[in-house]
Amino acid sequence: MVKITVDSIPIEVKEGATILEAAKLAGVRIPSLCYVKGLNEIGACRVCVVEVEGTQSLVASCKETVEEGMVVYTNSPKVREARRVNVELILSQHDCRCASCVRSGNCSLQSLAQDLGIVEIPYKEKYEIMNWNPVAPLQRDSAKCIKCMRCIQVCDKIQGINIWDVEGTGSRTTVNVSYNRDIDETNCVVCGQCIVNCPVGALRERDDTQIVFDALADPEIVTVVQVAPAVRAAWGEALGLSDEQATVGKMVASLKRMGFNYVFDTNFSADLTIMEEGSEFLERLKDPAKANSPLFTSCCPAWVRFAKSKYPEFVGDLSTAKSPQQMFGAVAKSYFAEKIGVSPDKIFCISIMPCVAKKSECDIPTMNDSGCDKDVDISLTTREFVRMIKAEHITPQLLGEENFDNPLGESTGAAVIFGATGGVMEAALRSAYFLVKGENPNPDAFSNVRGMNGWKEAEFDLDGTVLKVAVVSGLNNTARLLEAINRGQVKYNFVEVMSCPGGCAGGGGQPIHECCDIADKLMLTEKRAQKLYDLDASSKIRFSHENPEITKLYQDYMEAPLSHNAHRLLHTDHFAWDMPCSIK
Repeated sequence: MVKITVDSIPIEVKEGATILEAAKLAGVRIPSLCYVKGLNEIGACRVCVVEVEGTQSLVASCKETVEEGMVVYTNSPKVREARRVNVELILSQHDCRCASCVRSGNCSLQSLAQDLGIVEIPYKEKYEIMNWNPVAPLQRDSAKCIKCMRCIQVCDKIQGINIWDVEGTGSRTTVNVSYNRDIDETNCVVCGQCIVNCPVGALRERDDTQIVFDALADPEIVTVVQVAPAVRAAWGEALGLSDEQATVGKMVASLKRMGFNYVFDTNFSADLTIMEEGSEFLERLKDPAKANSPLFTSCCPAWVRFAKSKYPEFVGDLSTAKSPQQMFGAVAKSYFAEKIGVSPDKIFCISIMPCVAKKSECDIPTMNDSGCDKDVDISLTTREFVRMIKAEHITPQLLGEENFDNPLGESTGAAVIFGATGGVMEAALRSAYFLVKGENPNPDAFSNVRGMNGWKEAEFDLDGTVLKVAVVSGLNNTARLLEAINRGQVKYNFVEVMSCPGGCAGGGGQPIHECCDIADKLMLTEKRAQKLYDLDASSKIRFSHENPEITKLYQDYMEAPLSHNAHRLLHTDHFAWDMPCSIK
């Protein structure tokens, strides 16, 4: 332990701790901008500078480690002046039109400037303008970039995609797409993790809310909206709602108040995914030719893009089952359209997802099999959904509880845990057990696959057959797993992959909270995931194969899992489209 003094407060901290960490233990807050513990500890912004007695220069508290007897001043006149100047210089290169920025009110730079009492910028303002594809799912505004490097670090260290890089030197230093490429020319998986780690509005998703508002205003269009499981665990955060206020019923009521004709649950098609993917898995187990390679889940479009661009040798092992989003769109514009007697081209299908990659997924031509232009017309993030609530001046806590519409609103507890890492695996194993043995297991029999570890393994006995499964989240973890499979170090029967750490609950389209520790971000994801497990535990039905509306869908329309009609509408060919580039 090391004894130091921070702002006249004597404390003891572990040797090797930074001044920033020591000050936090003393109850002293040092402002920072670029710093995220475990991710970005480079001292780039110089906002966290402090004065150390006996030294001439100020030091970055996020990098400087404590020493015995050190006396630190975190808010001396010298520190306050330097901090203010540093923030003013950052603002001089930042587009400060906050009123039209999606991060207004939730921006670290804006909050910092207000805390420092900055009301005008004394330096000449000059910010960078770069061209960007306006229809790309991932949008970047170079004029707002503060060069904190967080996007580079999360893309390199957590996801291993290396889309962003530093270019230029000195005052010309900036962040851009690596190798001087356009974003459309890269193998970006559109996971959105760079967005949720950006402290300002330099990165965001493409805003599709006006397209949805236009559809709602068109009397000739039947609007059908589906809501993903992970959305219900986070939608209330940006609205300041408590867990008791942010119920599923009030979420549904908010959507109906907006004017959607039908409000359905993506959990319905998650159950459908389990029936198709689980059946596919059991068929694969019978095939000796495929015994040496696992079946990979395919409901995460960012993972599919990652596999196609970096590990194409595994594309043939991806489940051909579409994601719940795309299965829902196909069913909505075929089965449901027939039930309500509406032409499929009159249905406008919207999804609300915790994901940015879903915007690119619904644009894949081979995902559109209902006979219309697109099965899912528009995919919105949770953040866009919240912006629509605010735009409509809806106060959810004042609304009553409302239920999803039927028949595509009926779902099970197995479906709701899709939003947590391990949830797809657990749901699939519940139904696979039934399909093999003809009886249900304990609903929590496969809970070993739960938890926030980036790479989990488990073994289960399926009527005498030992299944070895793996669950992985975060694409760097995924790459490690795939490399281990290639080297013959590990062997699995079934693997679930989610590109975002912790799964969809921590998706790139979820509400953004400023965290100065990567572990805190994972704890937030874990808290959201627990909400999903609580919903599962309280569900009347906890097995996908017991969803009565799924049973009716097969009886009336699909015949059976893996039938001709099911393959036509619910499965896809992952080889039928190309990524912009591949490293192999």
